[in-house]
Amino acid sequence: MSKRSDKRDTLFEQETHPGGFVFDARVADVFDDMINRSVPGYSTILAMIGVLAERYYQDGSTIYDLGCSLGGASCAMAARLRGRTHRIMAVDNSQAMIDKLSNQLGTEEKKCIELHCRDIRDVAVEDASLVVLNFTLQFIPLNDRAPLLDSIYHGLRPGGLLIISEKFEYPDAKLNDLFVDLYHGFKQAQGYSELEISHKRSALENVLIPESIESHRRRLQAAGFSTFDVWFQCFNFASMVAFK
Repeated sequence: MSKRSDKRDTLFEQETHPGGFVFDARVADVFDDMINRSVPGYSTILAMIGVLAERYYQDGSTIYDLGCSLGGASCAMAARLRGRTHRIMAVDNSQAMIDKLSNQLGTEEKKCIELHCRDIRDVAVEDASLVVLNFTLQFIPLNDRAPLLDSIYHGLRPGGLLIISEKFEYPDAKLNDLFVDLYHGFKQAQGYSELEISHKRSALENVLIPESIESHRRRLQAAGFSTFDVWFQCFNFASMVAFK
């Protein structure tokens, strides 16, 4: 089993990040705590990614975890596929994340999870039955999102599954304001101060660019995916599935 960090995220207590949010060694060091306290339902999403992998993995194919960070989705899938021969390509462009993930993986996980420090836009998806973008697409420049999804579609086997988890925006301004406020309340309930929330929001501006769920739907349909819908949602966070 992988070894998870228990270090608490205090990165934004007293400072801003004028250069923008970066997945560097400091973020990697506290990422487990940060993501679980920042994304409502994150543990549920990871668990269900494992369940979906168990159901839709096709023998002899490859699974891609694109933007794997510390490998939460990869490890959830590996756990559910234990006993079946499988190959998971875990890719992230942060060397700090890949290095820490490498140190955390257990012996059995290292047998099936291959780690690659690369830009996911440069990855050739081939013979895949499952591709995961777990809170990854939102960090990709808008103009690069359609080409990435086109590449994923063409690299999937027929019947293959794409899982996309994202922070999103509501087209209706009142609804968007409501759920942003509820989300900030959630973060305060997780122990983040108003100052920390403000500092992190400033750091993520123009780095994390959310879209509406309908924008994701249109892009996936344009890429060729036949079926798309949301399977999990809490506030302005959602996880979606699309079938080839």
